[in-house]
Amino acid sequence: MAVVEKVPMLAEGYEKLTADLKLLREERPRIVDAIEEARAHGDLSENAEYHAAKERQGQVEASIADLEDRVSRAQIIDPKTLSGDRIVFGATVTMRDEDDKPVRYQIVGQTEADAKKGRISYSSPMGRALIGRKVDDEVEVTVPSGERFYLIKKIEFI
Repeated sequence: MAVVEKVPMLAEGYEKLTADLKLLREERPRIVDAIEEARAHGDLSENAEYHAAKERQGQVEASIADLEDRVSRAQIIDPKTLSGDRIVFGATVTMRDEDDKPVRYQIVGQTEADAKKGRISYSSPMGRALIGRKVDDEVEVTVPSGERFYLIKKIEFI
């Protein structure tokens, strides 16, 4: 029997996925109408509108299938309910880099990651390096620009 792998995410990530799914489902009838309208123009072999609508239909259906899969496997985690002295999914980590500058990240799901907002995926190189660590641990991370070193100063569940 196949084991269904849960996809951890925060509540806001789940809400975004379900909102995206709703929008795509609402687009379905419009695509069908566009296909019908293009079909009414006659010869389908040289009908660009028909081919574009069919291609968009394929993209939307693939996206819907992907989102439905992730939503069905979602494991919603509220960081406020977590505690402990180790970094886990949902934790907000404050570190010092090699130049003693503060760096702060929250460990989130893949669809929620946005490095500019200080949110990194648990499956990213940095996320994998941080999971399971505790305060005063030194972390070495290989990133595209080379090796980076950090010292963990604080772990919060906010």
